[in-house]
Amino acid sequence: MSFPENLHYTKDHEWIKIESDDIAVVGITEFAQQELGDIVYVEIETVGKTLEADTVFGTVEAVKTVSDLYLPVAGTITEINPALANSPELVNSDPYGAGWMVKLKVKNPADIDALLNATAYGSLVG
Repeated sequence: MSFPENLHYTKDHEWIKIESDDIAVVGITEFAQQELGDIVYVEIETVGKTLEADTVFGTVEAVKTVSDLYLPVAGTITEINPALANSPELVNSDPYGAGWMVKLKVKNPADIDALLNATAYGSLVG
């Protein structure tokens, strides 16, 4: 299982990566998608909304369960991955690339440094 070093992670199994200045990309980890199984639907209706850290920003539905998605840091959702509407399985096949979920304008980029690094997240999931 891989946990890229250039990402930060939450205990709820989301990852975040700063793309430029205060714009970040968020998705779920390889561990999370394996635990969920085959993803069949991603529902995110929070574009344009400003949310606090640890707030639910959407849900991901697998064959046997539905799981909430939590925002790693406070910010405003600016974009949803349009590819997930027709191909939610991208979350399974490429969780750190084509399977990203949202982009957001981060309220305070320094908050990302308080999240887990790859080594700490790897220890968390064992």
